[in-house]
Amino acid sequence: MSRRRGSGLKRRTLRPLRASTSPDHHHHVYVVLLDDAAARLQKVRAENPGRDPRKPCLYVGLTGLTPEQRFANHQAGIKSAPVVKRYGIRLVPELYAHLNPMPYAAAVEMEKDLAEDLRQAGYTVTGGH
Repeated sequence: MSRRRGSGLKRRTLRPLRASTSPDHHHHVYVVLLDDAAARLQKVRAENPGRDPRKPCLYVGLTGLTPEQRFANHQAGIKSAPVVKRYGIRLVPELYAHLNPMPYAAAVEMEKDLAEDLRQAGYTVTGGH
């Protein structure tokens, strides 16, 4: 498995599917920095038993919009994840920009992989279904 220099995150899913990209492949994974208060939620703590409390709390998502448009929708309450609407601070493009855009099938897998990789790196992660 290759690793992207700087981020330390695995790119298990993207490489085989990126070869077949076309202009209609417009899906994105994105990461939102959450306020530290989100890490105190019971559900979030249960999803992250090995978390490093010194690392921030993050939300990982998937969208057919740009990450900026999707984050604005979260903030406006449009199809928003409650944790992002309440605790979302900003996007963290350094954790996802190198992965986008991609076809839908790759994005579904990448969302899971990215959440898992961040969790293994000690971040407190929610989302990433």
